[in-house]
Amino acid sequence: MNLVNRTLEIDVETDARLREMAKERGQDVAAVLAEAVALLDSVVDIAGPDVGEDRRRYDDFRRTRLAVPLDDVKAWVTSWGSGNELPRPQPRKVG
Repeated sequence: MNLVNRTLEIDVETDARLREMAKERGQDVAAVLAEAVALLDSVVDIAGPDVGEDRRRYDDFRRTRLAVPLDDVKAWVTSWGSGNELPRPQPRKVG
């Protein structure tokens, strides 16, 4: 593996968390950072947002007025792992 030395300026809390995570995993900080970058790369589209898809979804909402209110989503997520887990919220007419 080819290694590159890079100097990063991070806040004290982030540094402490990186060191803690590395210790928990039995890795060095560089390995934890490499995993974090790989995870970020897997969930973030560097090419940018799909504005066309966003526009289609917004136009669909304006036409149907169907959406899942944020409070419904929050209640659903909060219930995860509880003895009374809620079903996935369904879109309904809003506004």
